[in-house]
Amino acid sequence: MRPIKDTIPLEEARALIDQASAAIERRERVPLMDANGRVSAADVASTRDVPPFSRAGMDGYAVMADDTFGASRYEPKTLRVIEKVYTGQVPSVRVQPGTAVEIATGAPMPEGADAVVMVEETEKAGDRVRILTPVYPRQNVGRQGADIVIGQTVITSGDVLNPSRIGALAALGVGDVEVFEKPTVAILSTGNEIVDPGTELKPGQIYDINKFTLSTIIREHGAIPKPFATAQDTIEALERAIDAGVSCDVLVFSGGSSVGERDLILDVIRRKGEILFHGIAVKPGKPTVFGTIHGKPMFGMPGYPTSCLSNAYLLLVPALRRIARLGPRHLATVSLPLGQRIVSTTGRHQFYTVRIVDGQAMPAFKASGDITSMSAADGYIEIPAQTDIVEKGETVEVRLF
Repeated sequence: MRPIKDTIPLEEARALIDQASAAIERRERVPLMDANGRVSAADVASTRDVPPFSRAGMDGYAVMADDTFGASRYEPKTLRVIEKVYTGQVPSVRVQPGTAVEIATGAPMPEGADAVVMVEETEKAGDRVRILTPVYPRQNVGRQGADIVIGQTVITSGDVLNPSRIGALAALGVGDVEVFEKPTVAILSTGNEIVDPGTELKPGQIYDINKFTLSTIIREHGAIPKPFATAQDTIEALERAIDAGVSCDVLVFSGGSSVGERDLILDVIRRKGEILFHGIAVKPGKPTVFGTIHGKPMFGMPGYPTSCLSNAYLLLVPALRRIARLGPRHLATVSLPLGQRIVSTTGRHQFYTVRIVDGQAMPAFKASGDITSMSAADGYIEIPAQTDIVEKGETVEVRLF
């Protein structure tokens, strides 16, 4: 056994991880349809005005505004209708004084016209239309370039593409976009007792939970999970696993980071790279190791599912988002009274899962090895290292998953 003699504070661990997690530089082009959530790798400037022509903002009649001055229901102005224009058509005539063009919403404005009278404010009779209310110049007209003008920067490098930004690119006629590649993350489960779901359990075996929770959280935060075959508890097997996984941008081991004689991750990292810390003053997740191999971040997560997933949220997610250029994760929070007294572990910053029941935060944490400590929870509260008891009824800040 090799006990963890010293632990470092959570913030110190995060700082070391940040220093070792450089933003990805590789780029690729992806179809616009697949660009949601991706990070733009270049500025995009418009090569056209949007809209590319002045267009009618209402169904009605394109007119010269001067022709409508003084119009009312009692003294309408009568104009001659010289053409009808639908969307997708181009007007073939010019509006002259005393004339109008019947026009559909979105259709190009004819030359000479500077306003549109809503159809509800008109009465048509044959080739004549009576205008029942005046309009002013540019009323009910969407002018050319009102949204985007040629040369305008629409997307900036580093912008996270979302539906509205993708819509802006579509308005420019862009079919694909340059983005930063998603980082790849090797997931390496360890342990002689670990087997994949779908196989029959033999005595002493358990199903691999961490491969699936880690893959899901990695995918949610801008990276591509690359699960590898479970590694046995030998130096040789772990070294082969690292040699296979080092092609990825980040390596994540689960299991093997604790203090038992078969917890060999530390030995392998020392032989292959550098250990930056082993042990964090948090609960759950104390026996976490972090280092670099060939300059790439390597996380050695505890094997217990709750500890592994908790530290994935606390440590891995910020690193992934930094590497993927996504920016910090912002969790929604809610203030609630605690529904049951909690006795914490003095000296360790605790992340305590809770579920929300009848407007109260009820403890959900059972043990580090129980995945339902997370799956049955709505969020978590933080209990500082110097706090040993949080009393029932005390207001706590719940960070929602």
